[in-house]
Amino acid sequence: MADSTPSVIAPTPDGVDQFFWDGVAQKRFLLQKCTACGALRQPPAPMCAECNALEWDTQEASGRATVYSWLVSHHPTEPDAAPRIIVVLDLEEGVRFVANLVECTLDDVRFGLPVELTWVEFPSMNREAPQILPQFRPTGDGG
Repeated sequence: MADSTPSVIAPTPDGVDQFFWDGVAQKRFLLQKCTACGALRQPPAPMCAECNALEWDTQEASGRATVYSWLVSHHPTEPDAAPRIIVVLDLEEGVRFVANLVECTLDDVRFGLPVELTWVEFPSMNREAPQILPQFRPTGDGG
């Protein structure tokens, strides 16, 4: 891993999102699905916002999305660190997800840009093992 790869704080699942991070560890992008009405939700929550049911399952997402919005994030204490492009995505499954946009310059970001999931490994600030995280990159098909 290159020295310029930023380190991250590994997540601390709280029970409701344990399935998500277990999926990430297996490179599976899982969404929470209400077993009563079928509504997908992200971020995970104990209760369905559509029907108030407490029972849920998971559904693997396709990893395809389009850019809904974005911003550039600069590290607050490391001014030399490369800025990151943070995107709000419309996943193909109909829910939104926040992630980093990689393999893309700020000049190339636009509303509706088609993107796809990629898995990136980062050094962890609080664990020995690297942390894998879902990231998104342009598909190259221009949409």
